[in-house]
Amino acid sequence: MSKPPQKNKNKRINIELPEEIAGGTYANLVVISHFNTEFIVDFAKILPGMPKAKVCNRVLLSPQNAKRMLNALNESIVQYEAKRGIIKETTKGVNDFPPIQFGGPPTQA
Repeated sequence: MSKPPQKNKNKRINIELPEEIAGGTYANLVVISHFNTEFIVDFAKILPGMPKAKVCNRVLLSPQNAKRMLNALNESIVQYEAKRGIIKETTKGVNDFPPIQFGGPPTQA
């Protein structure tokens, strides 16, 4: 009798990180919108006193992957705070931004 195949126990995903992406992109604003079949996450930079933010990266996710990302980010924050202490939330600057609109559905920041 043959053994049943193992399900992803020892399988690993090799992730390639191209040099031009490895340095990362700074963003101080995230705009999230969604439709029936996808979530759109726009990372942007906005400078103090400037009325315009420039999107530097856009990520499209299925609803299932958006939820996986939420859970993974939450888990990472829990691990970070366990090692380095609670991240203090601040409301300073939160109301400094005017409402954000792309001309499509309402967005959240």
